This record gives sequence, structure tokens and C-alpha cells, in this order.
Amino acid sequence: MAGVTVHFHSGLSTSDPASSPVLVVGQPRHLARVAWQTIACKLQPRVAKELWTAGVSSLNPAPTDSVSLYMNLATVAALPVKVSRHNTTSRAHFLTKVVRSCSSGGPETVVIVCTRQDMYASGCAVAKAFSLYTRKTTGEALSAQPRPVRATEVRVEFLLVSGDEGLAEPAVLTTADIKCLDTSCAALQLTARLVDAPCNELNTTVFTQEAEAVARELGITPTIIRGEELRERGFGGLYGVGKAAEHPPALVVLSHTPATSKRAIAWVGKGIVYDTGGLSIKGKTAMPGMKRDCGGAAAVLGAFSVAVANGFSDTLHCILCLAENSVGPTATRPDDIHTLYSGKTVEINNTDAEGRLVLADGVAYAAKDLKCDVVLDMATLTGAQGISHGRYHAAHLSNSASWEDAVTRAGRSSGELSFPSVYCPELQFPEFTSAVADFKNSVADRNNGQPSCAGLFINANLGFDWAGVWMHVDMAAPSAVGERATGYGVCLLNSLFGSASRAAILQETSPSLDNGSLLDEAEQQGGRTKKARTE
Repeated sequence: MAGVTVHFHSGLSTSDPASSPVLVVGQPRHLARVAWQTIACKLQPRVAKELWTAGVSSLNPAPTDSVSLYMNLATVAALPVKVSRHNTTSRAHFLTKVVRSCSSGGPETVVIVCTRQDMYASGCAVAKAFSLYTRKTTGEALSAQPRPVRATEVRVEFLLVSGDEGLAEPAVLTTADIKCLDTSCAALQLTARLVDAPCNELNTTVFTQEAEAVARELGITPTIIRGEELRERGFGGLYGVGKAAEHPPALVVLSHTPATSKRAIAWVGKGIVYDTGGLSIKGKTAMPGMKRDCGGAAAVLGAFSVAVANGFSDTLHCILCLAENSVGPTATRPDDIHTLYSGKTVEINNTDAEGRLVLADGVAYAAKDLKCDVVLDMATLTGAQGISHGRYHAAHLSNSASWEDAVTRAGRSSGELSFPSVYCPELQFPEFTSAVADFKNSVADRNNGQPSCAGLFINANLGFDWAGVWMHVDMAAPSAVGERATGYGVCLLNSLFGSASRAAILQETSPSLDNGSLLDEAEQQGGRTKKARTE
């Protein structure tokens, strides 16, 4: 629903469902702890205590359920009773579906009954129900007009439960809590809007302008390396992928450098605004939907805006690798050899394996020029990712065991799930062996863990003995549900690095040193740093 903004409020306000529709949603055991005197302010005079009690008692989620209490303007809905260990306790995916199906289509209030630890994931799940991008019209043919965009506010309030006993109480949100939730939801909608936009509207030039707009809001001057300058400066991967398109490829860098910084972090995003496959062209059924191949760049841009707005204490760089993988007289050919920014040479044996090429340049820039200690790349990289991990989990791998575990934990706490892929360069990286260059860009054996191999190609451009922390998140499947983008990545990144945020909500969702997830790598390995070596 275009024009929707999601705003969060402390406590519970008084409203009449007839003029302000309300959805109350939570797990059945949490809804049972909501006292009538607490929720009455949202339901009276349209709903009586007996109806509320009967409605809650009748819920039988399989996996969800809802009961209309008043003309579909007052609804109570239940989330699944149980979830597995690889799901999120917030039931975020189910919450998004419930909000979307029960929405009144206008201004409304969503009251979420949950624990404080699930508040961030649950609140952000609401925003994922409301997509901004649309080009639908109104009226008959010959007189059709763009459908007017109505400015609509969805108000979100929380009732919090703690422990196994006691009643649910209205959440007391600080100004900082509200800012964190509001900015996160705005960034989710920005990310989804960029991914939903077609390439005839969102080319590399327009994407760059979107990044510049975010930079202006944050008071940042971006660094932009574009077109022939990329070739001249040695970005052979990014330039080679995008050189045949009408709009030139670009490396866009937004940098946040606070005085409090103790380490330098880079988030590198794959921004292929359209992927035809290049000369290794995709088929007619495989190409539709490739406007979404910029999901990684959109996610790190949105996540960066949240992190900086909420007081990120370390140096943080957002690196967008933007290109259109097009077909034309100057397009890269199979058998071409490019020199990447890392200095490594790559023999192209598949122009449709382009994402790893642009990211290789991005991570090398982060290490060489920005001197980053931690580099995370995010991308809609492989179709095999959805086959191996399903529709809802991303696949990640890392040269650090503790950070690998941290991504998994951050996925569960943020509602944006991710699960490890095999990290075994000595068994998988030989798939890229080339007789004439340092490596090829596509594997010899597609059955040898494609998501892992694709990530290892990127890792190779830092070096398998690189002393820093490298993480790779392939989110090809969870970046969209059906034909709509989800905004995946914004919450995951801000939870993963929440210990560097001044926002209490992000600190609480973070798998930080304080809660034992991110042990020092040298400490884990007996005081010595050990990295996998590939000959």
C-alpha cells in the first residue's frame, strides 16, 4: 500500500475502532495475559469484555488465526504456538503475513503483544507488510490516471510480557527507542522500494542519486568512482560487468568516521540494477525478476542510514557496487581476462556470474584503501542459495567461527534469518582453477556447494590468510516474497553490529561480546590467528 509510514508510540493510546481500526496480535499464551482493563482503551465502546475474552479463547492458530471483534475494524490475531530452533522467536514472517491480511487499508493501529527481546523484530515485521512502490492506475483505458498516493500512518504500540507469569503491560518507549524503530522501518521501506523498482526507472545513475540523498540526510559527502575512472583505477571486475550498459557502472562509498571509533567496518553491497546474464544470456523465464539483483546494495544502504542515525560508534563504510549486466558491442565475452582491484586476474567463463566480480572489487577497496578490520558483503548472489537454504533463510559464511555464529544469532533476534554455509576453501576453491589466469569466475562442478564457492571467490580477493574478519551473506531467496521485496538485510546488519549502536534496542538484539557470542578469534584459537590456506 503506497504512502504508508509506520510510526511507533509509547504506551497505549485511547481510540475507537470505528474511526481508528485496530489489530491486536501475539502468541496465544501472551494474548491470554492481556487484561481487559489494559486493552479496553483500544476497543471500547465497540467491543465488550466478554467478546474480547471469547475472541482470544477461540483462537486456534494453524499456523496463524484471527477473529474479527467488530466489522473487521477490531481484530485479534494469533501467531504460531511453537517455532523451531532455526526460526525466530518473534515469528516475524508470520507477523508480516497477519498484518498484511488483516490491514484495513487506511490509518490503523497495530498492538503487538511480545517480549522486549522480540520488540525490534516484531516492529520491523509490520513495516514489511506495506510496500511503497507502485505504478498502478485508476480509471478506465483512455482516461486512466496514476493512482493517487494517500499519506497513511500505521501506528504501532506494544504490550510487553516478561517471564511466564504476570500481565502484559504497555511498553514505555524512550525517544531513542522510537527513533530506532521509526528509522529502521523507513529504511526497510526504502530498501524494498529500490528493489521493487524496474531498471527503466532505477538505473545506476538513479541509484547513485538515491545514495546521495541518504548521504545528505546524514551530513555525509559520498565518494563516487564512475565509468572510465573505474577502468583507469583498476576496478576491472565492476567495470567489466557494467561497461556495455547505457548508464555507467559506479562505486559509491558513504563513510561514517566518528571520533569514538575503535575499528573500521565495511558493508559492501551488490547492486546489479538489472542482470540479463550478459552474453551468457538468461532464458525468457529466468530473466524476469532480475531487477531485484540490487538487493544487497539496497540493504546495506538502508542499514547504513539506520546505523548512522542511531549513533554508530565505530567507523562504518557503505560500499555500493552498482552496474547493469547488459548486452552490447562492448560487453565482456566468455574467455576475456580481467584484472580485479585486488590485482588478481580472472578468466571469464560465465558472464552471468557477475555479482562476485563487482563484490571482489568492493571488498578489495575496503581492505586496501579504507583499511577496514571487518568486511561484510551482502548480495543476491546465487539461485542455489534458495535451493540449499529455502525461501526464508539467507546463507552466510565467514573466515571467523565466532562471527559466523554471530550472524546466525543476529538473524534470529532480528527476524531476518540466516544459516551458515560450508567454509572449506581447500575443498571448494579449486573449482575456479584456470590454466591462463589466477582463477575463473564460475565453478567447474555446480554440485560442489555453489553458495559457498561463490562466497569464496569474493574471499579470495582479500586472501584466505587475510588477518581481518570477512563475512558473506547471500540473501537471494529472502530478499523477496512472491513479487515483492522484503527489505531483507536492514535489521540483520543493525542487530549484528548492535553493540556499536547507542540505541538500546539494537544493543539488546546484538550477539555482542557481553553475551558471549563474539569471542576474540585469537583467544578461541589459543592466542594465535589461524586462517584457512589454499594453494
